[in-house]
Amino acid sequence: MNTVAENVAASLLKIKAIKLEPEHPFTWASGWKSPIYCDNRKTLSYPDVRDYIRDQFVNVIKENYPDVEVIAGVATGAIAQGVLVAQALNLPFVYVRSSAKSHGLENLIEGDFKSGSKVVVIEDLISTGGSSLQAVEALRNAGGKVLGMVAIFTYGFQKAIDNFEKAACALTTLSNYNSMIDLAFKTGYIKEEDVNKLKEWRKSPETYK
Repeated sequence: MNTVAENVAASLLKIKAIKLEPEHPFTWASGWKSPIYCDNRKTLSYPDVRDYIRDQFVNVIKENYPDVEVIAGVATGAIAQGVLVAQALNLPFVYVRSSAKSHGLENLIEGDFKSGSKVVVIEDLISTGGSSLQAVEALRNAGGKVLGMVAIFTYGFQKAIDNFEKAACALTTLSNYNSMIDLAFKTGYIKEEDVNKLKEWRKSPETYK
């Protein structure tokens, strides 16, 4: 039987939410060269994939955070996923902006959020963890008790692991870089030499060319 990590990785590869191009690296907004590009927003266009991811989020939350009171999505990629999860759990939903609005109420957290609420944060993708943990900090500053974060996929960078540990924020991901590489090789999506390049990239992504 396939694990959740394998099933999610298979879905992301199938719908091309994840693209692997070891010979022709993508350029991230940070300037990093990368043999992988991940756009989990594409999952929303496929009802079966969308529903499966929602259900796995729900399972993780029920098992690990049964006393959750609010679901929070990180803008913008995790807003829709967060709404789906909140709806399935019959819980309130809020989302956290990357920066406060420059007009009106200048909100950073959108929705009816009450200080003292126990929150689980939904994220679509974890790279270094920087923007994800900014959302956690915003919720904590607003008086929220962040129980943990659940994300669709992580690259598994050591920097992200260190950042989440430093922030004392538990992180659970449905799938991950290792599961994706193993599955891609097993199914013939990539070759053995590609596996080596992909593993080398993760060791030092900032210097990859």
